[in-house]
Amino acid sequence: PLVLRTLDLGADKYDPNRLLSSPEPNPFLGDRSIRLCLHEMPMFKRQLRAILRASMLGDIRVMFPMISTLMELRQARMVLQDVMEELEDEGVKFRATIPIGMMVEVPSAALIAPAFAREVDFFSIGTNDLTQYTLAIDRQNPDLAAEADSLHPAVLRLIALTVEGAKTHDRWVGVCGGLAGDPFGAALLTGLGVTELSMTPRDIPAVKARLRSASLADLQDLARRALAQPGAAEVRALDGGAA
Repeated sequence: PLVLRTLDLGADKYDPNRLLSSPEPNPFLGDRSIRLCLHEMPMFKRQLRAILRASMLGDIRVMFPMISTLMELRQARMVLQDVMEELEDEGVKFRATIPIGMMVEVPSAALIAPAFAREVDFFSIGTNDLTQYTLAIDRQNPDLAAEADSLHPAVLRLIALTVEGAKTHDRWVGVCGGLAGDPFGAALLTGLGVTELSMTPRDIPAVKARLRSASLADLQDLARRALAQPGAAEVRALDGGAA
């Protein structure tokens, strides 16, 4: 399967010309990702048309980034439905049952995960942004980046809530972000119930070795102990090299 995420233009990826023409006092909380797509409809529809046309070539799935409210998700799905109807009118073939997913990158999405699970086929947790928005730390700030630790129990609890919410409607949960490519982080995520990990190729051997060194029961116990810790340092102290 190939998951295609719709335009995820964030504050750290803006074209300099856009920043000059439309300055925002706090771009990380501004018009980015799915919000930008819903405000730039012609661009959004072009991308969805391309994804739907490609869906005839293989197992393609579409995923919406930085969803924070049910209204945003429903609006995105409505646009997708509009594009489907346009393609149908034009006689262009596409897969009408294309799976639809969403990124969980803000606390609001994790906290009402069961409601979202009714309306999507899968979740992908973006731990980098989820950490940033949970701890209110700009991960690009050189003076604070070290404190934006995805192993903070608050972040882990939001991940656990997402997994629990997904289970209410039998949805699968993946994780993309630095935590998935860290052997200890991958062990914790697996123990929390995450079933897919996205990482750079160079991280795969170490993650595989770590996961194969323990039983699922061991990893679940590790996750339970991590959730009970007061801070990221205490969670990291649980890492003895094996679950």
